[in-house]
Amino acid sequence: MDAERPSHDVLLDAADIIRSGGIVAMPTETLYGLAADPFSPAAIARLFAVKGRAAERAIALVAADVVQINELVQPLLPLEQRLANAFWPGPLTLLVERPSSIPAELTGGSDRVGVRVPAHEVTRTLCRVSRRVLTATSANLTGEPATADPEVVARVFASSDVDLLLDAGRTPGGPPSTIVEVFRQSVRLIRSGAIDFTEVQACANARL
Repeated sequence: MDAERPSHDVLLDAADIIRSGGIVAMPTETLYGLAADPFSPAAIARLFAVKGRAAERAIALVAADVVQINELVQPLLPLEQRLANAFWPGPLTLLVERPSSIPAELTGGSDRVGVRVPAHEVTRTLCRVSRRVLTATSANLTGEPATADPEVVARVFASSDVDLLLDAGRTPGGPPSTIVEVFRQSVRLIRSGAIDFTEVQACANARL
């Protein structure tokens, strides 16, 4: 699959799989991830089982754009919007309030959920044609390293685990997304990652 001009027909097939409760392996701007329907408790349970992931471990989401996040998750707060304008599409995850439409099982019971708009055309287009935000947990078994190589994904997961692999070649790799949370009028670091937190702080503290 062409990473910059992905086949619309293939992505439509992938969207059908996701809407029917399936799991699709997809590229992102860092590593490969597993996409499932975050609004489906059955899909979430299957995703945790496939990864061997503990129930208390939260899974973050990706979206086609800010509009999709505002409509399907939560409208971004002003400071969150400023960070989104500066770093999206890109590997910055914002922790926002989890809406009741997203089962608590996805976030280990937390009232917060991570969201971002990735800098990868395949991922964003898949969200768009699926008409929903999607999970983006790394495509690996829990405790094993995440991978940028689709051949590794294919070896790790059998066809009974992952219904479709969107092979767009190797991704850039590197660290996962940086996770931050806006608290009052400041921003705090939850997980270090691809974007240096000092850059996030500088954006948050900049005078408009």
